[in-house]
Amino acid sequence: MSSDSKLFKDALGELGGVRPLVQERCVALRREDMPTALVSRERRAAATRQAGCEMNPLSGEYLELVVPWDPLAFKRDGVQNGVYRNLRLGKYTVDARLDLHRHSVEMARVAVVEFVRDCIEADVRCALITHGKGEGRRQPGLLKSCINHWLPQLEEVLAFHSAQKWHGGMGATYLLLRKSARKRQENLERHSRRR
Repeated sequence: MSSDSKLFKDALGELGGVRPLVQERCVALRREDMPTALVSRERRAAATRQAGCEMNPLSGEYLELVVPWDPLAFKRDGVQNGVYRNLRLGKYTVDARLDLHRHSVEMARVAVVEFVRDCIEADVRCALITHGKGEGRRQPGLLKSCINHWLPQLEEVLAFHSAQKWHGGMGATYLLLRKSARKRQENLERHSRRR
């Protein structure tokens, strides 16, 4: 017996012994045994699916499908109207691009999260995601709908809007991203020297 094993057994002995954890059986509840809140939540979910919404398998939330020709638009509180207008009009230089054509929903989700993280690390402020409109598909606008659902959940995204025609129109989205910690510190130092 190694010295480590002996030390471990001695330590266990000082604690008064070891007992195995009690495992409770998992039993599937019958429909009539379900709590009222769970039943009402399932009823709301069924009603939402019938109203034209799709279950998002990634987050467990409901994804409202976007019409392929509808613009995407989002702005967090604190983003100046002029800044948002310039983003919407495509006046900022696009420093990074992500093309999601031929991606599955799961591949797109992973790619979007990695893309936003990489943009923040590289101090990119304006980026473009090309997702397509999804016209002529069995589920029109699925990736576009996912982008519309995911981007507000990422705190690094300050605003987004459907792109201008020369950048892909309704099949692409501009992103305005938060400054990295390093850029914020540089701005703070630059502005404090002026005083």
